[in-house]
Amino acid sequence: MPSAIEQIVDSYVRLKNRRGLDELMMHRQRLAVDLKSRSGGYDFSLPIGKIDEEIAVIEAGLSRLKAENSKAV
Repeated sequence: MPSAIEQIVDSYVRLKNRRGLDELMMHRQRLAVDLKSRSGGYDFSLPIGKIDEEIAVIEAGLSRLKAENSKAV
């Protein structure tokens, strides 16, 4: 079963919503930067890893969208 982020990205690609994918990517990147800059007694490696996985899914979606747009032209 696809994860929630995979389903969201698939929907954006199907709808050709580049702006939605870009906004999703920027949000995840901001989260990653914020978590990586934190220090203290908490281990943020798990959420950082999850966000990095989500960024990879979004990047793949952007690549699929670009490929589909190239075929259409």
